[in-house]
Amino acid sequence: MGYFIALFLLLIIASLGTAGFFMLRRSPDKKNGMVWALTLRISLSVALFVIVLLSWQMGWIQPTGLPLK
Repeated sequence: MGYFIALFLLLIIASLGTAGFFMLRRSPDKKNGMVWALTLRISLSVALFVIVLLSWQMGWIQPTGLPLK
């Protein structure tokens, strides 16, 4: 599950980088590419949140926190 989350995070960062590339580029399709990349980033972020939440509910992952003293 850790690799899956890391892959999602890398895809989110790559999408953000793609949006930055389109923002700096001087071309007529600049806005469409940037909007598409940012929409993809938001979709991936929401999907990752839902997947982690469902995995926790199904018992596939367990929360580990700092122990209380």
